[in-house]
Amino acid sequence: MTGENEMVDEPSPTTIAALGLVSTNTLAGLMIKLAGLRSRSITVARPLNPANARFAGPAFTIRNAPIREDLAGRASIANPGNPFHGTYDRVPAGAVVVIDMLGRTDCGGMGDVIAAALLARGVAGVVTDGAMRDASVIGASALPVFCAGAAPAPVGRGLITVGVQEPIGCGGVLVEPCDIVVADPDGVVVVPRHLASRLVEEAVPLELAEAEVKQRVEAGAPLSSVYPPSPERVEEIRRELAEKGPARPGKGEPDGIR
Repeated sequence: MTGENEMVDEPSPTTIAALGLVSTNTLAGLMIKLAGLRSRSITVARPLNPANARFAGPAFTIRNAPIREDLAGRASIANPGNPFHGTYDRVPAGAVVVIDMLGRTDCGGMGDVIAAALLARGVAGVVTDGAMRDASVIGASALPVFCAGAAPAPVGRGLITVGVQEPIGCGGVLVEPCDIVVADPDGVVVVPRHLASRLVEEAVPLELAEAEVKQRVEAGAPLSSVYPPSPERVEEIRRELAEKGPARPGKGEPDGIR
């Protein structure tokens, strides 16, 4: 595993796109198997629209703290004294905005206007352990959002932004800026950058092997005779993928090896 002080290459766009085709179930299991990482799933965050819940991208982090009443004016994003002022105009296209709301569901992290602005910037998705305002409108939009509920009150009712692009906790998960956040209808996982390429290499052949196993089980094969797939078959699929070039479908691409 990469050490804390070693330089880590940023995952390529191809690697990030490939992660987006892998199920979060597979990624969560592999992170336990390969690196002993059992705390990578933000389980409190659920999709506003399960039909629009798949994305992958580097984390753009926002950290909140409990509001102090005499600082309520500073809590407004229109206030230049708020570290959050102008932040949404700097979020890169393809990023995933991850907001630490301390699990608060009595106020909303953003409303439909901010969501529309993020969508226009090309943001891949939004994840928070708190609530959203205008949840029904955002849920009907093209921006995938995972959150813990809906709340009419603005975020300043209970929280104030105190940091941008720094390590945060979201739903009990440590998220560092530029960690790769992957989501699908089953949930959200946070992939450390140094594991991204290895997870793609391991996950894609594994998922294709499991798809074969499922077909055999559906055809009547005894589960104990075919599951889990043999390491030999997984390795054979890995070689076939390498021979066939860069097309690497996972469970998000059910056609199998191309």
